[in-house]
Amino acid sequence: MSLPEPSPDALEQSGRLVRSIRDAIAHAGGWIPFSRYMELALYAPGLGYYSGGARKFGPGGDFITAPELTPLFGQALAAQVEQVMRASAPAVIEAGAGTGLLAADLLLELERRNYLPDSYAILELSGELRERQFDTLAEKVPQLASRVRWLDALPERFSGALVANEVLDVMPVHLVVSRREGLFERGVAVDDTGTLRWADSPAEGVMAAAANALDLPRPESGEYVSELNLAAPAWVAEWAQRLERGALLLVDYGYPRAEYYLPSRSNGTLLCYYRHHAHGDPFLWPGLNDITAFVDFTSVAEAAYDAGLDVLGYANQAAFLFNCGILDALARRGPHESADYIRAARAVQRLTTPQEMGELFKVLALGKNLPQPLLGFSRGDRLHTL
Repeated sequence: MSLPEPSPDALEQSGRLVRSIRDAIAHAGGWIPFSRYMELALYAPGLGYYSGGARKFGPGGDFITAPELTPLFGQALAAQVEQVMRASAPAVIEAGAGTGLLAADLLLELERRNYLPDSYAILELSGELRERQFDTLAEKVPQLASRVRWLDALPERFSGALVANEVLDVMPVHLVVSRREGLFERGVAVDDTGTLRWADSPAEGVMAAAANALDLPRPESGEYVSELNLAAPAWVAEWAQRLERGALLLVDYGYPRAEYYLPSRSNGTLLCYYRHHAHGDPFLWPGLNDITAFVDFTSVAEAAYDAGLDVLGYANQAAFLFNCGILDALARRGPHESADYIRAARAVQRLTTPQEMGELFKVLALGKNLPQPLLGFSRGDRLHTL
């Protein structure tokens, strides 16, 4: 596969990040776990993929998320957000708000429903993305932009609806390698030429305990490689300490544990994205590629339950969006023969068909002190698979 060559400025920025990563490896004694490498590649201040200035979302970026496809995604999600707010408090926090389009779509639809939140907060680590979100909101919803504020950290206490669309998949993951002789953690070292390379070390500590609990396939020859996302369960457990009443609505691609660690999935789910090309080399142009891994939703649900949250629902994206009325939102687009309606219908098809995003993406709802079943899981709930 041939990838488009980055600009000289982008390559220079990537080179500075590589030097920073090499320094981190040297400081750690010659080896760092992949989770630390992924953290630096994505979030190193001023140099990482999400903390640098490169365009990430949309046709001119590296990938397209559901809000970039159509506002109908946010309009359907708003029905669930409204229900949660009515049962808790009129407040929304969006984690990792991307370009700000989802925030704009949610606010517009909640305004149409006459149930605007008193506050809409965005939890965003990237200064560059904060600026884009501010500009998007000023352009799309100038009359509502004053309701939005930005957070640097999780709030001490919160009641309302938390929305996290494609957030868990970019949390740093550990790589576990199962071979006949035991379990190893795959990390990153530097060869004699200064090039980043893979290096394995015997699994230890919390990572080893978590890997052993999975009972991973142990091939007679070769190896079985997969991911352990210890950050996502820890993040959810932190929310459990802060949520007083309301729900977390987590949208991402992933599987329940029984499907995640299938023997046939022996190379794991780690993927990199660059200019709408998916590839498997996380050492290619660090800082210029997104690095993601599918979500083990079972581990997230277990962590939530252990921390005191209720697991309220788990469904594929198609079922969730249909339950939340995406077809009604589509019908409001006007005559079926209009170009606008046809474009919107194609976007809905992409969001909901099994071959596209409908099955690959899942929605997990976690909550506290909510009295009623949630709208988005009225049909097609798959809690029994977690």
